[in-house]
Amino acid sequence: MIRFAKSSLALMSLVAFGVTLPACSGSSSSPAKTLPTNIDLEVRAINGLKFDQTSYEVVAGETAIGYVNDDTIRHTLIVVQGDTKVSGFELKVNKKGDIDSGSVPLAAGNYVLLCTVPGHQNMKADLTVK
Repeated sequence: MIRFAKSSLALMSLVAFGVTLPACSGSSSSPAKTLPTNIDLEVRAINGLKFDQTSYEVVAGETAIGYVNDDTIRHTLIVVQGDTKVSGFELKVNKKGDIDSGSVPLAAGNYVLLCTVPGHQNMKADLTVK
């Protein structure tokens, strides 16, 4: 009787292992997040508390901005003209690999992209809208 119980337990363990194994395989994981295809401007937060470029350029109008976190810490992205934040627009990425995107209407002029996380005041880049 004990021998039967041990072999039944072993068989049930193998069946349970076989059922849970496919759930852990890479083939059943969800695809990596990617930016939408309609992005007009891609900005990357990189190591060293900076953006991937010091200046960007876009055409005036409704501008789709994609934000990618290539760093290991949280970042935000806002657009400022003069001393005024462009209302209703802020992107947030919390960890490496995160992406966020959104659209903002921008008239021709000069803007600044900023990260608003405390201590990240060096994360700024010029944005020229033509």
